[in-house]
Amino acid sequence: MHKPHDSAHLHVTGQSEFVDDRIRMQNEVFIEVIYSPHAHAKIKSIDSSRARQLCGVEGIFFGQDFHENLWGTIFRDQPLMATSEVNFAGEVIALVAATSPAIAAQARKLIQVQYEILPAILTIQDAISQESFIAGSRKIERGDVTHALKSSPNQLQNNIIIRGADHFYLESNVAVAYPKEDGQIEIHSSSQHPSEVQHVVSHGLGLPSKNITCIVKRMGGGFGGKESQAAPIAAYAALVAHKLNRPARIVLTKDDDMIMTGKRNPFENTYQVGFDDNGRILALDAQLFSDGGAYADLSTSIMERAMLHSDNAYYIPHMRVVGQVCRTHFHPHTAFRGFGGPKGVAMIEKIIEEIAHALKMDPLDVRKINCYDNHERNTTHYDQKVENNCLPKLFSDLESECQYRRRRKSIDEHNQLAIRTNLSVLKGISLTPVKFGISFTTRFLNQANALVIIHRDGSLQVSTGATEMGQGVNVRIAELLSTELGLPRTQVRMMPTSTDKNANTSPTAASSGTDLNGAAALLAVRRIKSRLSALALKLFEIPESRWARHTAGLGTEAEISVPNSIETNDPNAHADWNSGIASFSDIQFQDGHVFHKDNPQKRISFHSLIVEAYHNRISLSEYSHYKFPGLSFNKLTGKGDAFLYFTQGVACSEVSIDRDTGETKVQRVDIIMDLGRPINEALDLGQVTGGFIQGMGWVTSEKLFYKDGLLLSHAPSTYKIPSIQDTPREFNVRLFNNNENRPNVRGTKAAGEPPLLLCISIWTAIHDAMKHLPNYRQAYPTMELPATNEEILKALYPEKFKRWNTP
Repeated sequence: MHKPHDSAHLHVTGQSEFVDDRIRMQNEVFIEVIYSPHAHAKIKSIDSSRARQLCGVEGIFFGQDFHENLWGTIFRDQPLMATSEVNFAGEVIALVAATSPAIAAQARKLIQVQYEILPAILTIQDAISQESFIAGSRKIERGDVTHALKSSPNQLQNNIIIRGADHFYLESNVAVAYPKEDGQIEIHSSSQHPSEVQHVVSHGLGLPSKNITCIVKRMGGGFGGKESQAAPIAAYAALVAHKLNRPARIVLTKDDDMIMTGKRNPFENTYQVGFDDNGRILALDAQLFSDGGAYADLSTSIMERAMLHSDNAYYIPHMRVVGQVCRTHFHPHTAFRGFGGPKGVAMIEKIIEEIAHALKMDPLDVRKINCYDNHERNTTHYDQKVENNCLPKLFSDLESECQYRRRRKSIDEHNQLAIRTNLSVLKGISLTPVKFGISFTTRFLNQANALVIIHRDGSLQVSTGATEMGQGVNVRIAELLSTELGLPRTQVRMMPTSTDKNANTSPTAASSGTDLNGAAALLAVRRIKSRLSALALKLFEIPESRWARHTAGLGTEAEISVPNSIETNDPNAHADWNSGIASFSDIQFQDGHVFHKDNPQKRISFHSLIVEAYHNRISLSEYSHYKFPGLSFNKLTGKGDAFLYFTQGVACSEVSIDRDTGETKVQRVDIIMDLGRPINEALDLGQVTGGFIQGMGWVTSEKLFYKDGLLLSHAPSTYKIPSIQDTPREFNVRLFNNNENRPNVRGTKAAGEPPLLLCISIWTAIHDAMKHLPNYRQAYPTMELPATNEEILKALYPEKFKRWNTP
């Protein structure tokens, strides 16, 4: 039985400490931000004189106060604070620090900024027409697409418009910075990437990294929104703390956070596809355009993942996908759960639906005929072989378990009756897959390190570069280590992530937090375990009276020496594949005891073994570094192994839509998810259901509304994430039994991002309901994503809404 999240008891009792829960210091100052309300403008003047006269205002700071006022995750193209020109509504131009939050808020209102409004690029199409791009276009191509399209028996071309979404984490961006002795600064940040916080602060203040320590205990949600964009927020706190030599705290309101920070990148994709009369895709030519916002942030990598996932679960012999990031005057868009994957998958799933509609076939049959197999049709368009492919089995299992064919017939009959008798409710059903690549597509990010300490009482402290944002990465790592040593999980304490323990870490992102950091920690524990095993083997041959605990103080016995440690970068080396646990010299670690497998009666407690190791001066701490093996993706050629493995799954969603209101109800969802061999099945099921529901909001209700580039829907009153009433009326989830994911630690698979992409089954199910209408019997329904109530009504009654669609 797997234990719950390690912080569950703290969360439900209100004892969990988040950044803003840190005790306020007597001399602490509080920061408010002043940002532009305009998408594009010159800063003509800033008058802060009235604010400076306010009692309690300790300082007002501008971009010029930074040693280096430029940052960026991939390209350093974004000012920490704008100085002469603003390029998005929400771009910070000043900070005010005061002795209380109320005074800081009052001072913020007194600062007057004069702007000269400039023309703004606020659509992807305008960016294309003005050639406003971030970096160059990218292409991944296989086969002869042009010829294959021309020779295809059937062709269609269309587009898909995918809007953005907000992360809506419960804890807004927050940071507290403490000035320390000799020019040091300690920062507590709600960040998925402590090393980036450290480096941005270092550059911004002109201090060496050795003087900056970033600590992340936990976040109240991240979902990618705190991968890069937490860094400048922390830099604001650090700047004020450094200049005033006082602790400084910045806590964004939900409104400010939503206005200032970037979202999931909007995409507009066009495509041409050729297929045969059986629905098999012969060629696909796709162009992907994303809205990157005003600065690069992570948008080029997001585009790359969208391109790599444009095949999803399907083998396409001739395929060309071209991607271009557009520069607009919106907040710089950023990572979001799934990264670019959902945009590529949404496109190909819409294509599958359109092919099925054109051929009067069931979309599931089109999916199955195009699915990757385990023989010849098993190589992606970027030339990576799909190993451990469970997709055909997942399709057949879910089709049977959810009674897809029977329900399809029933739904078709209901819709025919509804149209004949003018019933308001239409129903739809759709079964879609996901094949999600696990690893960062930038090779050097696929590394991690861990520090493991075993104390003399037999308890462990473990430090890794992984950050805990509620997903349970600490639980998984703790379980990996406790089972390896045969201890209860309560013996392992996962420490706050800190750059003075784990340096140069990668962000906790790309669903790789456990894979990378868990493997590093396991390798460290196995080095200690190998030494302990050698020690135990020798202790079993020595009378206990001569053990070091009795003799070390007197020096009457020679020390026991053991080989220092094993050296391997493979977390599955030395391990039994079925158990995942390594054994050295046939020494077993179980239930708090250590023994030889051939003589289990002769044993020593784990605690006693640790005491003996200490008295024999055998190291009980270890540092280890791990990197994913075998990644060979060449970004210039678009070829090679981009991922360590693929997480796979399928979902069948049934919806009803009300023709009077456009309201969607999700009646039933069935999911089968291949997560290899889960470390903690309960947490993985939580990730599957939570990720799916979050994605459901993206495809149905979460619509961002802007006016002249300024976000209007910046609160829960205007931005609608799913509530308990929106969850599926029937929700069935099971994990697929897969014992063969050999590249990854203990055969597990990542659960963080892949389930979100299964939400596309809801979006396609909505289309499925509408295509029974007379006006869609030939043409496939056209809707943007998300399919909000308004979007559905426009598709139901296009003539009535025509005047609103006119530019």
